[in-house]
Amino acid sequence: MMEIFRTTDPAAELVRVDQIERGCWINLIAPTQEELDRISHEMEIEPNFLSDPLDDEEKARIDIEDDQTLIIVDVPYVYEDDKIIKFETLPMGMLHVRDDYLITICSKPAAVLERFRNGQIKGLFTYKKTRFIFQILYHVAKDYLKYLKHIDKKTDEIEDQLHKSMKNRELYRLMELGKSLVYFTTSLKSNEAMMERILRGRIVKMYEEDQDLLEDAIVEIKQAIEMSNIYSSIQNSTMDTYASIISNNLNGVMKFLASVTIVLAIPTMVFSYFGQNVVFPYTNLANIAGSFMWLWVLLASVVLSAGTALFLYKKDMF
Repeated sequence: MMEIFRTTDPAAELVRVDQIERGCWINLIAPTQEELDRISHEMEIEPNFLSDPLDDEEKARIDIEDDQTLIIVDVPYVYEDDKIIKFETLPMGMLHVRDDYLITICSKPAAVLERFRNGQIKGLFTYKKTRFIFQILYHVAKDYLKYLKHIDKKTDEIEDQLHKSMKNRELYRLMELGKSLVYFTTSLKSNEAMMERILRGRIVKMYEEDQDLLEDAIVEIKQAIEMSNIYSSIQNSTMDTYASIISNNLNGVMKFLASVTIVLAIPTMVFSYFGQNVVFPYTNLANIAGSFMWLWVLLASVVLSAGTALFLYKKDMF
């Protein structure tokens, strides 16, 4: 899908247009090969500058070729799979062509661009290319912070559920959030390195207010990295703790079963002995005690079992 926008003066209202014109913003979301060929041909753009951001494995970087500057940034991507919200990252390209056009390229709809498309961002001017790029970078950093807080909230909810019921489903969800934090941390570090290079190298022309905006974006990125590292440490500690709890619970169950086995083995041994054609003592006596001697054997086995159970209980085996 290809969309073309520009802002009108002096209202700075973002409007959609049909033709490519100087000072416009071209937004490519999962573009077709025909759209890529059209843009490459009409604007004389390097084909790889349009195709690289569509590679899911591409990392944040800057590439300069003549009067074309490609900036690739990793943006957070949230989707739902089997009623589970997952957090990942995907590359998004911002192509600064000469001083005339800005092209954004992404393989999937990016939430950060949706706010720009809907006119929710104040102070947007499509012809101020450098400022527009830095605004996108700033709001990408803000999105990371927002989703990190959401991940932390989800983690707390899962921990509350684990306190009530130790199920594999919650552990799998906790593992998915841990993977998301790894994705976020890796992408944030790549974004930080890329932004630092822009700030130090003066790769794109910027004014003082543009530099301030870029520095704000870097500050937000650093904060997001710190939060991501803290949440990752908490996640790892939580997983280790629950692994220890599960192992301890298993040991407790095995200890209980071993104790029950010992207690039940005593009457089995007693009755096995007297079941081997052994004559009960005093059974020949013509009295009640002799006729019910098997009850005394039963009582003895119960007493031995109870004594063994009491002994194991005092040893904290139950």
